[in-house]
Amino acid sequence: MKPLRPCRHPGCSALTREGYCDRHKPRPAARKASAEWHGWYSLSVWTDDLRPTQLLREPWCRECAKRGVRTRATVVDHVEPHRGDWARFIDRTNLQSLCKRCHDRKTAQEQAEKRRGKTGR
Repeated sequence: MKPLRPCRHPGCSALTREGYCDRHKPRPAARKASAEWHGWYSLSVWTDDLRPTQLLREPWCRECAKRGVRTRATVVDHVEPHRGDWARFIDRTNLQSLCKRCHDRKTAQEQAEKRRGKTGR
């Protein structure tokens, strides 16, 4: 049996055997749901058709272009996240070309909005 120790969360003095008290225990990763469809990005429909066709059709970052900057696109993004919906995943009208910086910014914003929606803020 492990000895009781203070919770690892900064400033918490609750005693626990598991590293974190029940109040500060890290939540399980929410990546399980995405794991089901994340493999779609390695299918030939994506790697050999949708992605290269989109980058040929729209070689410049759409978001940078809105600001008058011409940046080579390297990422194909879903305008509306497909969230496991196959029809939305392969919908060519739902694709846009972005540079990595704009794609990372958009993804971070979507994830923040999703978290806020879960907490009810």
